[in-house]
Order: sequence, then C-alpha cells, then structure tokens
Amino acid sequence: MMAYIGEILPLMLQGAIISLKLFVLTLVLSLPLGLPICLGEQSRIAPIRWLCKTYVFIFRGTPLMLQLFFFYFFFPIQLGIRMAAFPTAILTFSVNYAAYFAEIFRAGIQSVDDGQMGGFNSIDKGQYEAAYSLGFTHSQTLSKIVIPQMFRIVIPPISNEVITLIKDTALASTIALAEMMKVAQGMVNRDGTLVPYVLAAGIYLVFTFVMTIALGRAEVKYSQY
Repeated sequence: MMAYIGEILPLMLQGAIISLKLFVLTLVLSLPLGLPICLGEQSRIAPIRWLCKTYVFIFRGTPLMLQLFFFYFFFPIQLGIRMAAFPTAILTFSVNYAAYFAEIFRAGIQSVDDGQMGGFNSIDKGQYEAAYSLGFTHSQTLSKIVIPQMFRIVIPPISNEVITLIKDTALASTIALAEMMKVAQGMVNRDGTLVPYVLAAGIYLVFTFVMTIALGRAEVKYSQY
C-alpha cells in the first residue's frame, strides 16, 4: 500500500499544483471583478444596472459545469477560436465567482440595521459628513473610507466562497484539464483501486485547512480596525 502511494503521489502532486494555480488565478481575477459589477448593480444608469444584474443572474443561475462546457465548446464551434483547457477553466471560474463576490459586496452595501448588519450602510453617517467637510468627493469617500470598512465586514462570507472554490476546482476535470481530480480518476480507472480518491480527498482537506487558518487570521486582524 505504502509503495503504491509513493508511486502515485508525485503525479497527484503535479495535479494538485494545477488545481492550486487555478484556485489562485481565479481569486486574483474574480475578486477585483466582483466589486465593479456590484457597483454597477447600484448604478443610477439603467443600462449599466440591468447589464450587471443580468450578468449576475445568468452566472449564479446556471451550473458551473454547464458554463465550463459552454466556454470550452462555444469558442471553437461558433467563433473558430480554440482555447486550451486551462485558460478556459480560468475564464469560466473567474466570471462565475465574480458574480458571487458581487452579490456578497452588494449584500454588504444594502445591509440596513443602523450599523449592526454590515456593508456601506453600517458605516456611521458621521463619517460621510466628516469626509465631505474635508473636501472629499463621493468617489473619494467610497474608495478611502467606506470600501475598506466594507471589506472588513464581508470577509466571513468571502471566506465561505473561497473554501467552496477549492472544492469546485475538481469540476475542471470535466473539460480534460489534468488537475488533481482528473489525475486521480485516471489512476482509479487504470488500477481498479479507490486509493487515489482517498489521497485526493486528503490533499483537498490540507488545502482547506490551510485556507481556513489563513482566512480566520485575516478576519481577526481586520476586525480590529
């Protein structure tokens, strides 16, 4: 058993590295994208508002696996542009998770409970008045005062999405990306044993444990501000 694990572990770790790259790049792209989409949903310009709302509705309302199939097959069939599995997965995961992060930010903005629930409306109105008295514009007040405090408040729900993303990277195996789940599935089919699946589960749990600790520390750190 140990000899078999030692034999397959290097290949599993190679797949895990691809999964980790997909996870990191998705976060790097989707988190910044989620904020302008969120602000677009609050826009006074109707076309922008409805465009952002439609975007969120579509990507939250359809399965991630279906979106992967759409992007993987749509570009070569309809546009004649062939995308490899890895950039297709990054594109799909990023636009999907941007919709979820946008809703988290929007919930933070619209929470109303006299400063008890969170988001922009949880910011003391005196801070707005002080900013305006110092000559800040509305956009400067949002970027320098309001948004930093809003991020502190939405860290817990963002943390939940981050943990979900770790597990969702396994869906990239459906478009033949050689991430960890795809590697494990190939070994199970080849060797007729479930050991690769158990090993993959252990690696996912390690990823989740590390991110849980890191996000917990971030939550404690930013709760002090």
